[in-house]
Amino acid sequence: MRIYIGNLNYRLRTEELKNSFLPFGEVIGAKIVRDQETKRSKGFGFVEMANEDDGLRAIEALNGQDLSGRKMIVTVAKPRENQEFGNVNETAGD
Repeated sequence: MRIYIGNLNYRLRTEELKNSFLPFGEVIGAKIVRDQETKRSKGFGFVEMANEDDGLRAIEALNGQDLSGRKMIVTVAKPRENQEFGNVNETAGD
């Protein structure tokens, strides 16, 4: 299950994002989206969990919770049209 996380602290590292979801089940991968030119975080990312039930529990528990000083927006990720997401395990720049 792919999960969208918004309102992330710009200094948050991929490993910290991933660790916040681990108590809810197996995390396949995590990615913080970065500007291609500056490599600066865009303030949102994605987590992929192995099990949909675990993902839904994580969404319910983490939406609105503080992570590194910002209240996360956590929802089911919407599919991107006409573009492939790529590898969620990508951790470049972290």
